[in-house]
Order: sequence, then structure tokens, then C-alpha cells
Amino acid sequence: LSNNKTYYDSCFTRFYIDYPNDKNAKKLLPLMKQIWNQQDICFIEGEKSRLGVGNDLFNNANSIKRILCPSTNAFNVYDQIIEKVKEQPKDTLFLIALGMTATCLAYDLSKLGYWAIDIGHVDVEYEWFKLNAKTKVAISGKAVNEVKNSDFSNQTINEEKYKKQIICE
Repeated sequence: LSNNKTYYDSCFTRFYIDYPNDKNAKKLLPLMKQIWNQQDICFIEGEKSRLGVGNDLFNNANSIKRILCPSTNAFNVYDQIIEKVKEQPKDTLFLIALGMTATCLAYDLSKLGYWAIDIGHVDVEYEWFKLNAKTKVAISGKAVNEVKNSDFSNQTINEEKYKKQIICE
């Protein structure tokens, strides 16, 4: 490592639970929200992720669409995902939460001229931050793959609004 270089954290979506206090989260959240401020965004997410549902993390976005993918083995429908993205306007911001598939997909979409970010666990980290959680805990209505017995069935969401955002399953 060189003291003459600035090194950045590529895991910016993991801003809370692994830190000893919430100072990092308080600093990063306003900066992250600037990324999608007044943008038309499309989530490419696992069918149980429900990014932003039940919280205000993406309230400053201009609009939200969703492409729902399998919660596991999403790479099996990789070509279908890309074809659906190609139907969307190029100025859409694609935020992808789809495990390892998200990293490859963000890269391939950028090569096609789209703005795409592997957003990872940003929504879960935000929920933990709001709860002031000290350990990884289940989030009502959302699958949390890092928590045993995460109860997805306990849904506390506005189903109508959420369903209107889905453009593809």
C-alpha cells in the first residue's frame, strides 16, 4: 500500500452493521441518496428483496420500476434479464441486488451503455441502521439471506404500490 494514494471502499453498500458505531452510516447515506436523486430507477432484484419497500431510502427517486428475478440461481435467467433491460430507456439507473449475478450484470449493462450499480445489501443495511441493530436481524416482509429463520411471509408493505412498480417477473 502506498501512503500517496487514496483507497476507496468498493463495499459502500455495507455501511452500517460491520462498523462499531453509526458515524459511517450517517456520513454515507446522504451521499448515496444523491446517486438516485430525481432519477428514474429500475431495481433488478431477487423476488423477495423488496428494495426500499417499507422505508424512505429511495423516496427521492423520480420513479421506480422493478424487474423481479429468482432469489437463487438468477444467472439461469441472465439473458432474459438483459433483454428486458434493453426495452428500458438508456437514461434509467439500474440498481441491482441479485447476489453474485449483480456484479456481472452491472458490468455487462455498462458495456451496453446503461448506468448500472451492484447495490447489494444497501436496503438491509439501511433497515438495520434505522433499527439501531447491533447484530444482523430479520426484516419484516423481506428476505435477509444472512439471518436464519428470516420470515418473508410477515409482509408489512403497500402491496398495490409495489405491484404497480413490477414490469417483469
